[in-house]
Amino acid sequence: MSTPHALQLETYRLTKRFGSFTALDDVSITVRPGTVHALLGENGAGKSTLVKAIVGYHRPDEGAVMVDGREHEIGSPVVARDLGLGMVYQHFTVVPGMTVAENLLLARGRLPMVVNWKAARAELEAFMATTPFRLPLDARPSELSAGEKQKLEILKQLFLKPRLLILDEPTSVLTPQEADEVLGALRDQAHVMTCSVLMITHKFREVMAYADDVSVLRKGALAATGAVADHTPESLAAAMVGESRSATTGDVTTPTWTREDRAPGDVKLAIEGLAVMGDRGEPAVRDLSLSVQRGEIVGVAGVSGNGQRELMQALVGQRPRLGGHVAVDGQHFLSRRAENRARKVRSLPEEPLANACVGALSVAQNMALRSFDELPWSRGGLVRWGALRERACDWIAEYGVKTQGERAAIRTLSGGNVQRAVLARELAGDAELLLVSNPVFGLDFAAVAEIHGRLIAARNRGAAVLLVSEDLDELLTLADRIVVMSEGRIVHDVPAAQATRQSLGAFMGGKGHGAEEHA
Repeated sequence: MSTPHALQLETYRLTKRFGSFTALDDVSITVRPGTVHALLGENGAGKSTLVKAIVGYHRPDEGAVMVDGREHEIGSPVVARDLGLGMVYQHFTVVPGMTVAENLLLARGRLPMVVNWKAARAELEAFMATTPFRLPLDARPSELSAGEKQKLEILKQLFLKPRLLILDEPTSVLTPQEADEVLGALRDQAHVMTCSVLMITHKFREVMAYADDVSVLRKGALAATGAVADHTPESLAAAMVGESRSATTGDVTTPTWTREDRAPGDVKLAIEGLAVMGDRGEPAVRDLSLSVQRGEIVGVAGVSGNGQRELMQALVGQRPRLGGHVAVDGQHFLSRRAENRARKVRSLPEEPLANACVGALSVAQNMALRSFDELPWSRGGLVRWGALRERACDWIAEYGVKTQGERAAIRTLSGGNVQRAVLARELAGDAELLLVSNPVFGLDFAAVAEIHGRLIAARNRGAAVLLVSEDLDELLTLADRIVVMSEGRIVHDVPAAQATRQSLGAFMGGKGHGAEEHA
């Protein structure tokens, strides 16, 4: 067992400004030694700014960071590392061309001109014997799954023997089983005083199952802090948003929509043998076949990086198809503008401001992108912008888009309001096929409830919905049927009512291949 040396970390009235914007406002939290401390907050609440101030990427304007009761000026990540603070970032930092062993040694930052590989190998093997999970030292990151790469990122920090380990969304690329393995192992490391853990997450399940303490940030300020045992998911959610969405239940996650009990109709979307290449010239979608019927939501689950993004880009015309056939209403479909209009195909892509909007154009102009050149909005080559602005005002009211007006640039809106504006445009004219990718990531509870409700309403009136999401709880809540993608293929297809997190996770991790398709 490692010598107990978990530290206590405190931030005292930490404040960080970027120009006139206050990203952190007087935040004081305490991470007790030998505990797992969860950091919750909505997108933009200040979580990343806080941990970057702790590890020296940002210099706070006011306040202090204290380690074991002593104030330290942490001017760089090197200083943080020397104090025993390690951080695992949300995005991979491994060197693809190096082995696991080489990546571990590189994490030290200080290497001799000539490495004594015999001694280094012995040291690494001894280290691996003490770790909560192991990887082959000679493997390269290109040979590892996304979950294994995340484990390598954690092992790199554990190799440095940190006294406090900070994790930024550590389970975003893990299957449910891998997430439980990693968080359980880190909790055990903390509880034997090997290190303390500060974990940024947005998953209440992880907080309740693995954290000892929790702090909630809202708009840069501390909204709640204390023992997890003193909180519920509902109380944490209320702290995150500042008010309850329901005066009767106090539960901000209570849905405001009702799923109709209906049988799916005819096939609206049929995909056969689709092949798509990835960004680096590798096969990303391989011989994929899938159908979506009218009046059903088909959810696509899978660990990030298994072809979901490339599949949706190929369907909406953002990425070429190498092979296969896509049909809508039984007719060959190439995602052209005229086809989208005629067959009422609409999309709500991930990061809509980047993928479905022109930031400098107004809200009204963005809402008109689908229809500005067709009757009755255009006559004789002249666009009736006055009428389009009136329609935009109606949609802004109907969808609750918070904006300074229909003439405001859409890039000035918050993420949730951009989603609402795009959803208003895409659902216009009774869309019959919706292609949706991670529609609520990072959004507030009001926006989540609104968007989920709109998707269910579209399904209830007979639209076919293909929904890609990295959130299994979202898929289990919304979908009628769930398929799992692994290595670019559909490896599992099951009615949502028969699916569980555990069974889906097995297929997401590649361990369910060969099982019955509807097991």
